[in-house]
Amino acid sequence: MSANITWIGHASFRLAWEGCVVYIDPWKLPTHPHDADVVFISHSHYDHCSPEDVRHVATDAMEILAPTDTAGKLPSARAITPGETIRIGELTVETVPAYNIGKSFHPKQQQWCGAVFTREQIRVYYAGDTDRIPEMNELQNVDVALLPVGGTYTLDAKEAAEVCRTMSPRLAIPYHWGDIVGSQTDAQRFADAAGGGARILQPGETITV
Repeated sequence: MSANITWIGHASFRLAWEGCVVYIDPWKLPTHPHDADVVFISHSHYDHCSPEDVRHVATDAMEILAPTDTAGKLPSARAITPGETIRIGELTVETVPAYNIGKSFHPKQQQWCGAVFTREQIRVYYAGDTDRIPEMNELQNVDVALLPVGGTYTLDAKEAAEVCRTMSPRLAIPYHWGDIVGSQTDAQRFADAAGGGARILQPGETITV
C-alpha cells in the first residue's frame, strides 16, 4: 500500500493512490491531465480556488469539495464546512478548520478548511492556509503532514516545525513557499527544525509513501 505525493507548487498537491487521484488547490498547473477523481479546494483566494485549473484536471466522474462561500465558483461542487467526514469510494476526507489567529487574512468565521485524506491506511493532512490552531492538537495518526511555512498569511517555518514535532508524522512536506510568499530558506529552516521525516520537494517532484 502506497501513495504518490506531488508538490505542484505554492499550495497545490496531487495525491495518487492506486485507482484514486486527488488534487488539492490546483493552481498554475503545467499540464492538462484530466485525471482527477476528487478536487479539494481549501478556500476562495485566487491562488487556491482556480476554476481554470480545476477544468484542467476535470473528468466526468470527478467530485469537487469546497467551502460554502467557494462552492458556487465551481461546477457541481459539494459545499463543505470543518468537522465533516466524507467518503468517496475508498477515500475518506475529514475536513478540519483552517484559520488565522491575530491576522485578518483567513477569519475563523469563514469556515475554510484543511483536511485529512485517508486511503489504504495512509493518512495525509493538508493544513490549508492557517496559523497554529488548537484543533491541530486533536489530529491523530497522521502519516504525512503538508504544512505552510511562508509566514505572513500562514504559519512560518518555526511554527510549522512546532506543529510537526507535536504531530510526529512519518513525513512532513513544506508548502506556501517559492511563489507569492516564502522562500527556499523558509523551507530549509522548517526542515532543519522539524526533525527527522521532513522533506523539501521542488515543484513537480513526487515522493512515494
